[in-house]
Amino acid sequence: MSPIRPSHRRVVLVAAPLTALALTLTACGGSGAGHPKTASTAGALDKPTTLTFWTWAPNLKPIVAKFEALHPKIKVNVVNAGQGPAEYTKLQTAIKAGTGGPDIAQVEYFALPEMALSKQLVNLNDYNVQSLKDKFTASAWSQVTTNGGVYGVPQDTGPLTMFYRTDIFKKLKLQPPKTWKEFADDAAKIHAADPTHYITSIDPGDAGGVDSLIWQAGGKPFQTSGSTKVSLNLKDPGAAKVSTLWTSLLSKHLVDPTAGWTNEWWQGMSSGKYAMWIAGAWGAGPIAATIPQTAGKWAAAPVPQWEAGGTASSENGGSSNAVPVTSKNKAAAVAFAEWLNSDPAATKALSDVGLFPATTALLKDPAFLDKKIAILGGQQANQIYAGSSAQVNPGWQYLPFQVYANSVFKDTAGQAISGRTDLSAGLTAWQKRITDYGNRQGFTVTGG
Repeated sequence: MSPIRPSHRRVVLVAAPLTALALTLTACGGSGAGHPKTASTAGALDKPTTLTFWTWAPNLKPIVAKFEALHPKIKVNVVNAGQGPAEYTKLQTAIKAGTGGPDIAQVEYFALPEMALSKQLVNLNDYNVQSLKDKFTASAWSQVTTNGGVYGVPQDTGPLTMFYRTDIFKKLKLQPPKTWKEFADDAAKIHAADPTHYITSIDPGDAGGVDSLIWQAGGKPFQTSGSTKVSLNLKDPGAAKVSTLWTSLLSKHLVDPTAGWTNEWWQGMSSGKYAMWIAGAWGAGPIAATIPQTAGKWAAAPVPQWEAGGTASSENGGSSNAVPVTSKNKAAAVAFAEWLNSDPAATKALSDVGLFPATTALLKDPAFLDKKIAILGGQQANQIYAGSSAQVNPGWQYLPFQVYANSVFKDTAGQAISGRTDLSAGLTAWQKRITDYGNRQGFTVTGG
């Protein structure tokens, strides 16, 4: 299986043009939960229809074939249109042109609010998709909901997980840290034992990684109310905890500020230079695909807590299936997205190709929970992931211009990480840059 790499993990996202956004912001209020249902999926799968599905997820054609067998009048063309900036640029260009786009598109949660508020996506409330709410985790559902509307069917999530090298921890007689204080203590011990080794790395270009740490610490730095009011506070208590800890670790050279996903980084992961990787539940897949020679040397554990006995978690990655407003087959597209992401057989098949489920039924399925993960030495790690998924802190929101925000992270907060300087100052610089941008785009942005 090819590794599924969430695009906000290190990839520098190019901000998509928002020329239409400022003109449509105030008109978005009517697309919320009270918007009348004007369409139905009834009968949509009984008419000859060809759907185009843009997705980067691997090996979906056999799953799609199951759908086509159930609905023989529907043909679904699966197209890999790229991931992250590659896909979103193509998608927004096609929507603007009114032609050449898909009927269904895989869209990551962080990019969804921008496309929803700029009226590029169908409000699925119009098709009664809100009736599926209880089939998904609370976190996944909240991430497809913007300004009262539902703009995607949740597909996968990335509950935050600590992947650690059991061989290194055993050699140094360490246990997986249960608190961030223990994490810092272990970082010092690992580096003292070998000054070329670190407990982990932190990517100066990875806004999503830092966001997930702030989220897990209880932070809510991005809050949107209505369609135009945005509150930014990258000094809130959660962000302050994260910046204080990681500034200390960086200044003491206990973590390595380096770009992830490079050959050099993977070599460090393989050699033991890094004793840990904090990532979404999807992390075991890339490890297995890229450094299979380390099989049996890894295990999964819950992320460290800020207080002993805590259980707080967050998400790192995840995506939905959305329907662009330019689709000529909206009802059939919605019906397909519903089936793909809520049908028991389909969701199990998605998990088998590496997508961590957003559906509560699969997260409670003993067969899923008891599955042994080879790269993790046969550990039943889905139990760890599912526990993390159940403990995701509520209330997190992404900005309605998060794509742009991610693209300038490396030039602001990332500079503090690279230079091992005050991360709080770097987050402040990031906040100023994205505040200025948001105000220029027609939002009213206030900061803490």
